[in-house]
Amino acid sequence: MLCSIRAVLLNNFGTRNYGKVGIIGVPFEKGQKKFGVELGPDAIRNAGLLKDLTTLDLDVKDFGDIDYYPETTGDIINMPHLSHVAACTKNLSNRVQEVMNENRVVVTLGGDHSVSVGTIDVLWVDAHADLNTNITSNSGNVHGMPVALLTSELSDYWPHLPGMDWQKPMLSIRNVAYIGLRSVDRYERLVIEKFGITAFGMEDVERYGIHDVVHMALSRIDPHCNKSLHVSFDIDSLDPLEAPSTGTPVRGGLSLREAIHLMEEVHRTHRLNAIDLVEVNPKIGDDNCVKLTTEAAIHVLQAALGHTRRGLKVPAGITDIPLQTFR
Repeated sequence: MLCSIRAVLLNNFGTRNYGKVGIIGVPFEKGQKKFGVELGPDAIRNAGLLKDLTTLDLDVKDFGDIDYYPETTGDIINMPHLSHVAACTKNLSNRVQEVMNENRVVVTLGGDHSVSVGTIDVLWVDAHADLNTNITSNSGNVHGMPVALLTSELSDYWPHLPGMDWQKPMLSIRNVAYIGLRSVDRYERLVIEKFGITAFGMEDVERYGIHDVVHMALSRIDPHCNKSLHVSFDIDSLDPLEAPSTGTPVRGGLSLREAIHLMEEVHRTHRLNAIDLVEVNPKIGDDNCVKLTTEAAIHVLQAALGHTRRGLKVPAGITDIPLQTFR
């Protein structure tokens, strides 16, 4: 879907220790209809995520996967799996708080994009706006609804959702910025225009370049540079040539190089609190497609957490190059 960045006041969430990272897996697929996306967390782990993050001198702790038991809820039109979404995202919200209590940057591995209801987003990097409600959605897929569920300005457009009473839409739509949009429904476009949402489509990336787009987005949602940042990164924000193993690919997306630069710039703010990486589906495509997609996911996460293409920094205390290095 899309990449979004959300900005939340630092006073509310505090700053993270950027040397400490907490991984949460959310093997969840009920927000859409394609089998396999629930295997995404393990696919990314098995591709070497923890090892690659450890090489960045990070203290990495895997908090395991979210499990849940859906409670019986009333029927809601066009949301057939609401009880699953409600139970999973509630447990995820509690786990995110647990990771934050350890002063760690939260890395959430989806699963489909509906899991972001349980995390709190700011910068939304996606091909799609995820602004539909149960009434406006053509598919009934909740992974196309999380931004509408999270934002206070759209709360009146929802009926009462049984099982979701724990989730209060306290996020202002003004604190959300989109990057990478290229598949937006008519209702979603109406909402974007009505509320003046910060939204940069691929034509904006082409016109201004990814560097300027990232900084324009951040300056609009965080003009005083005093908010913590949460990035919700849907792997389908990348062009399908870069990440083919995903459920709703849209041609003409971000290159991996652009995505890495985006995350490098977010890291340089020193205000990243959390990142979601969602919609990797290892059941779509052959082994090479899965390899391309999981590697792209790891490159994105590494860039967000401090990897630089200039090479790793020399450890503290080393001021010269030992001669034996070249012998």
